[in-house]
Amino acid sequence: MPNMSTAQSFTRNRHTFAICAYGESPYLAECIESLRAQSDNCSDIFLATSTPNDWIRSTAERYDLPLYINEGDSGIGNDWNFAYSMAHTQYITIAHQDDIYLPDYAKNAVHELNSDPYALLFFTNYGEVRGKKVVTENTLLNVKRLLLKPIENKQKSHKTWRKRAILRFGSSICCPSVTFNAERCPRPPFTAQMSSNLDWDTWEHMSRLDGSFIYDKRILVYHRIHEGSATSKLIANNKRNEEDLLMLQRFWPRPLARLIERAYSRGTASNEL
Repeated sequence: MPNMSTAQSFTRNRHTFAICAYGESPYLAECIESLRAQSDNCSDIFLATSTPNDWIRSTAERYDLPLYINEGDSGIGNDWNFAYSMAHTQYITIAHQDDIYLPDYAKNAVHELNSDPYALLFFTNYGEVRGKKVVTENTLLNVKRLLLKPIENKQKSHKTWRKRAILRFGSSICCPSVTFNAERCPRPPFTAQMSSNLDWDTWEHMSRLDGSFIYDKRILVYHRIHEGSATSKLIANNKRNEEDLLMLQRFWPRPLARLIERAYSRGTASNEL
């Protein structure tokens, strides 16, 4: 994990949606509109990209949003960290360009994080968008909800064993639904060693830190499943299976980790349309 510092300048108790944009996503406008429709209407919103193009520029102009261009190292982890660094509020959500945020997401995130000054991050339950259909129940979603049981009690969600328990069988945290408390999180927050499991890798490192993981059982994000997503591409070239095994070995002896990985890999079929 890179050397990190928690020192940074930010506005306390305020929230930012930092949208990571790349390529020419046909869903970017829908994501932006869901952020502008938040019930508290108090969040800062901007776009960040390492692949500037006319599509992204025109979308930023249409919605009158700042656009920040990452001219340094690119890649998912570096792009997320760059977007995070451009925010100047205490609470930061790295919004995924294809996803939809329900109206009460930001309000609930800020409320829950304000209620626990030692919280590291807030995240929520989620559903999926497949084509034009919203899916809130399937095997993968139900398994992830079961894995999150150890931290449903917010008064106990700071305990290290509970934070690690929700990660030992897979990445149960929905990355697009995460809001970071910049006052408590490392800077930059994301590890960048992995291409598929950089979020799971990051949560695993953060699970060792003092502070709670706040989980909201309400579905407040719709994660879009489509063939052009980065996750779908990584599954197609088997990169994810390799990284899944590396992650599971942090929790289990290698022979047992291999058995769990075989079962876990079947769940990645849920990312195929």
